[in-house]
Amino acid sequence: MSKAGYVYIMTNKHKTTLYIGVTNDLCRRIYEHKNHLVKNSFTDKYNLEYCIYYKEFMQMYDAIRREKELNKWNRKKKEALINEKNPDWKILVTEKGFVRDVKPFSSQVKDVLEELMKEARLDKGNK
Repeated sequence: MSKAGYVYIMTNKHKTTLYIGVTNDLCRRIYEHKNHLVKNSFTDKYNLEYCIYYKEFMQMYDAIRREKELNKWNRKKKEALINEKNPDWKILVTEKGFVRDVKPFSSQVKDVLEELMKEARLDKGNK
């Protein structure tokens, strides 16, 4: 059985640099970035410690395919993707877990339904 995967975008304190990555364990990977465990890597050199975007995929293959697609995008298009989900560029994931806004349950359900409907429209448009 294939494992799920995540595509994520990291930035630095001043939001000047973006990094797109893929992993099967997002919190562990954020920990590695924040603690600069891979010396002289792109994220180490540019202090990319803040996860401002992520998307989970049921299959790692799909996450890898999406990462490759996003890496071809220009900065403006990447910013639009981030702004759609996270307009304030808040930290969404830390090494300790996913950061959740405190919202009423009914509002959370509404958001999930809207996202599912949007994805269904996109999938229908790609066929």
